[in-house]
Amino acid sequence: MKPDLVLFDNDGVLVDSEPIANRALAALLTELGVPTTYEDSLRDYLGGTMARVHAIVRERDGVTLPDDFDHVYHERVFAGFRAELEAVVGVAEVLDALDLAGVPYCLASSGTHERIRLALNRTDLIGRFPEPLIFSSQDVAQGKPAPDLFLHAAATMGVDPARCVVVEDSPLGVRAARAAGMTVYGYAAMTPPERLADADSLFKDMVDLPELLGIRP
Repeated sequence: MKPDLVLFDNDGVLVDSEPIANRALAALLTELGVPTTYEDSLRDYLGGTMARVHAIVRERDGVTLPDDFDHVYHERVFAGFRAELEAVVGVAEVLDALDLAGVPYCLASSGTHERIRLALNRTDLIGRFPEPLIFSSQDVAQGKPAPDLFLHAAATMGVDPARCVVVEDSPLGVRAARAAGMTVYGYAAMTPPERLADADSLFKDMVDLPELLGIRP
């Protein structure tokens, strides 16, 4: 059965930003005395908010990150986006199929509105997601893995959470979707499938998503 609304995570699902962002995060944390590899960053921070990064580093490593940490991090990430960010292969075709099937969709991301818009502009996806279809963790009290963001998006779009499908590539996002009472499909192109085991279904190639959504032409 077709969903009434599809909610896309942004980083790693719509845009191939996770390598850029996690390289930048690992390097910056290491510079600040918290040795972090790229793999560590993916494991610990993928899909989370900057507030979660601060909390983990403070509680686990006993380090309070400087006040300008978020600003420096985003400057580096945005520079990387401008230089090399691309859309995830096959995403445009998935959105075409949703449009053809008359299934609404929106974006629900842990990233800031500034980061989301830069990514969408850089990858020419901005026309697919006008302002009313973009939801950020900045819009709610708690980011993923809390369900707040997904519930806020569904309520704004006027859709019952039980009729929503979330497309996520992070364990935190999968947990948030399940807590919201939504069906969740785990995109395991980069994330190890076992880390997305709580998803309702897993897929590794965007070409397979329309069939999962029940909208293959």
